[in-house]
Amino acid sequence: MKNQFWTAPNQLTLMRLFFIPFINICIVERRYHTALVLVVIAGLSDGLDGLAARLLHQKTKLGEYLDPIADKLLLSSLFLVMSFNQMVPWRYTVMVFSRDLGILIISALLYTVGLRDFRPGVFGKVNTCFQIAAVFFALLAKIYKADAIWITKQVLLYEVFAFTLASAMHYVVLTGHRLKKLQAAKHESS
Repeated sequence: MKNQFWTAPNQLTLMRLFFIPFINICIVERRYHTALVLVVIAGLSDGLDGLAARLLHQKTKLGEYLDPIADKLLLSSLFLVMSFNQMVPWRYTVMVFSRDLGILIISALLYTVGLRDFRPGVFGKVNTCFQIAAVFFALLAKIYKADAIWITKQVLLYEVFAFTLASAMHYVVLTGHRLKKLQAAKHESS
């Protein structure tokens, strides 16, 4: 586990976790330029950690758990802070937060029965991309008052709503299949 901690991909993920309070503080203090730069760095680190894991052959079990946790903490906290600061309507935050909280609770419960495969599905990955883009444009809309930016933000928020719902349903189906495979494997070994 100690060796897994120091891999380049996991260090990128830890950096993303480290940025979370600072991005949120910048938003609360209305330092939107700084928050936007930090969000861009966090978003890039999200893409780079997976790429680095593949290219450097440093995929780790720790990274499989750490990366989605970092994504959920970053995006859920940003949506929460942005709603408190009237940058994002509450309905989107409720959807994002409810889905992520549900996934964390279900994952914890399934972990107790031996399910260890919590890789995100394709809808979850697309949802994360839309959430990052929506956060980016919500911040950009505070810096530049252009109609095109506001419209893009609104469209992205609609996509976040749709893909949050789709990814939650897909997660339930995917987890059901993984649970059946686990039960079949346990049955075969008995």
